[in-house]
Amino acid sequence: MTSWITICDTCKRDDWDAESGITDGEALAALIEAEVAAQIPTQGADAPVKTRRVSCLMGCSHGCNIAVQSAGKLAYTLGRFEASAEDASAIVSYAVKHAATENGQVPYREWPQGVKGHFVTRHPPLPATSE
Repeated sequence: MTSWITICDTCKRDDWDAESGITDGEALAALIEAEVAAQIPTQGADAPVKTRRVSCLMGCSHGCNIAVQSAGKLAYTLGRFEASAEDASAIVSYAVKHAATENGQVPYREWPQGVKGHFVTRHPPLPATSE
């Protein structure tokens, strides 16, 4: 099942350079998208990890923010990232591990070092509807 990395593209860190023309979230999104392409060269309907950008995850005090989500699995919001290749690589590596689990819970010992200390929230999966 595909795990989605949802990236807030409006995030601005406290030291954001307004003259750069792009937000820190946009810069991080571009790095994550490039890292997904590098780590998962075959994209398509069955890709284990995909990305999407959204405007505002409402975690401004934790910027830059991302969420890792998949249907029927635990979902996580992570924040306090920099727009760096190292952070993008750790995020994608974690999402690959999330995709490989049955319930979305990656054992702590398997977390990439770059995501440790960045978890903000965990959400249980939505209940299955029987309507």
